[in-house]
Amino acid sequence: MVTLSSYSTTQNIVDTTHKHLIIGAGFVGLGMAQALHAANIPYDQVDASDDIGGNWYHGVYETAHIISSRKITQFTHFPMPANYPDFPSAQNMRDYLNSFADHFDLRRQIQLNHSVSYLRPVEKNLWEVTFTHGEQRLYKGVLICNGHHWCKRFPQFQGEFKGEIIHTKDYKHPNQLRGKRVLVIGGGNSACDVAAEAARVGAKCVLSMRESVWFIPKTFAGVPVADLIKWWMPEWYQRLMTYAIIRMTFGKHEDYGLSLPQHQVFAKHPTLNSEVPYYIKHGRIIPKPAISHLDGEEVEFIDGSREAFDLIVCGTGYYVTYPFLAPELQRVEGAVVKCYAGAFLDDYKGIYYIGWGQARGGVGSLISAYGSLFARYLQLQDEINVPLGLVFKEIGQRLPETHLGDPQQAFRQLKLVKLLFDQFAKKAHQIDAKYPDFQNHPLL
Repeated sequence: MVTLSSYSTTQNIVDTTHKHLIIGAGFVGLGMAQALHAANIPYDQVDASDDIGGNWYHGVYETAHIISSRKITQFTHFPMPANYPDFPSAQNMRDYLNSFADHFDLRRQIQLNHSVSYLRPVEKNLWEVTFTHGEQRLYKGVLICNGHHWCKRFPQFQGEFKGEIIHTKDYKHPNQLRGKRVLVIGGGNSACDVAAEAARVGAKCVLSMRESVWFIPKTFAGVPVADLIKWWMPEWYQRLMTYAIIRMTFGKHEDYGLSLPQHQVFAKHPTLNSEVPYYIKHGRIIPKPAISHLDGEEVEFIDGSREAFDLIVCGTGYYVTYPFLAPELQRVEGAVVKCYAGAFLDDYKGIYYIGWGQARGGVGSLISAYGSLFARYLQLQDEINVPLGLVFKEIGQRLPETHLGDPQQAFRQLKLVKLLFDQFAKKAHQIDAKYPDFQNHPLL
């Protein structure tokens, strides 16, 4: 323990200035930890929960299964067990992530029950981290991998409802639905999973969507649809193939009493679900448009129809948020974090926003491809004084406009960047020479 009074006037600060800190020990955080470990980059890792696994540990319902496939979800360098199904369960995923942490000896660097309350830049381009229990530490950089499936978004309702209103984040077990009249709001993957569960065990299930979604089947001809997408396929080809699969499996939206979606496939995060159309055809799920208002036990929809319910489940998504950051570092606009190359700022070095984007499946394989590259970025950042984000900005890269991504395009870009990394590093040193006096601006 060393006293660094220039950074804090209230207590001693642990000097870990030779390390990076990884916030979060979920899928992304563990993947990044393994990449740093493999590159011999010193780091600490913390998580607010009492165990690793992130959303797969504390956030999903008991009956959840992945929507992409085992093949593309697994870390490329650590395959899932051969006896896992094509669509592993939540328990499979928890077991897998624990095995990953053990195999790569990651646990010794992880501190659980450590929640960050404040993160700020201080002098000498260091980062001061304050934890909720009062401890403070200094780091050379911070990787923010706190996930985006925890800050619940609820709709704004008109009127009052006498029953219970929960978010899909609060749904854990089918017994919460058993025998109840259930209204599920939303057309995303969690909403549709809950609707299918309510169709099985509930007294009634209504699925309310402001607009229709494209229901993509999880398999086609016995193969997970995600596995049919190959690295060489441009997005337009993937889209055309997906339209064909939808038409051959489900038919037309009007066949299910649904309106045609007002967006192209992949313009929004895809809904991979084979059960909702099935249960609509069996009368176990009743599709409805958006809600007009709540009225006691009843809900009125914008088409004028009314239904009585015991429970409303809101599958209305999450906010991307970093509550421990000062306003100057809040770069979130909607679901997009305005940072270069998916992680870097142009005005602060040593802070990295990781895992906020939503690719169409393949999180493990993407992290496997990205992690080793990111480790090289960190090593390059040690060689230059300016933020890497400024380098990306000066070579012409733009800030992102969407949080959605095509994983195949990402794989192609990562491969190209790795091939050209030496040229990028040379350019980074040239840009660095233009700003010899750069320093992070300390924040209170």
